[in-house]
Amino acid sequence: MGTLASTTDTVLPLPEAYRGPRGAILVELKRAQWATAKELAARLQLSLTAVRHHLKELEAGQLLSYRREQRGMGAPTYAYQLSPAGEALFPQRYKEVLTEVLDRVVEHGGRPALVSALEQRYVDLATKLGPDLANASPEQRLDVVRRALVDGGFMAEWENQQGAVRLTEHNCAIRAVAERFPEVCAAEAKFLQEVLVAVVKREAHILEGCSACEYRVVFPQPMNTRESA
Repeated sequence: MGTLASTTDTVLPLPEAYRGPRGAILVELKRAQWATAKELAARLQLSLTAVRHHLKELEAGQLLSYRREQRGMGAPTYAYQLSPAGEALFPQRYKEVLTEVLDRVVEHGGRPALVSALEQRYVDLATKLGPDLANASPEQRLDVVRRALVDGGFMAEWENQQGAVRLTEHNCAIRAVAERFPEVCAAEAKFLQEVLVAVVKREAHILEGCSACEYRVVFPQPMNTRESA
């Protein structure tokens, strides 16, 4: 078995804060999926007390998830796995790969074909949300759309501002794509206008240096008094 340094430094690089025993645990869970504290202690040649201490710290940082398992005849034990936040600590090149693939699509099919495909994504999402939007009030429409945006990684929220609504996306989950193909932003605005059945105008844009994308939404009918979601 290699040393902790070789386990965390040469196999997969991690941020400096997660080197040493905690990094070794993260790497081992990346390899093994579910593992108990006892199994981790044996594999990493650490004391069970030390492993449990580090697991507690990693769990507090929301880097792990756990479940109870029955192994053998003894009492149930806890098995640990990386959470999505833990997985995100490891190198990921999906942005580069995605933009390279999109460039190849443009090279072979032209930019209009790619833009059409990006727009179709929002058409498909609108169709998926259709049953939840049927006969919905403006507030309900906002909630449905906000949840869909949050599920997509956009950190969305809305606020009622005296007759108009401010819909804010604090994160752009497809920024690498939007920077290369800003047409997707126009497709999003069109999607919002159609599913909300309202007039939608973008007033702030992450691609223009703003900290968030903000839309002003005006419904043809007055909203209820609920302020935000």
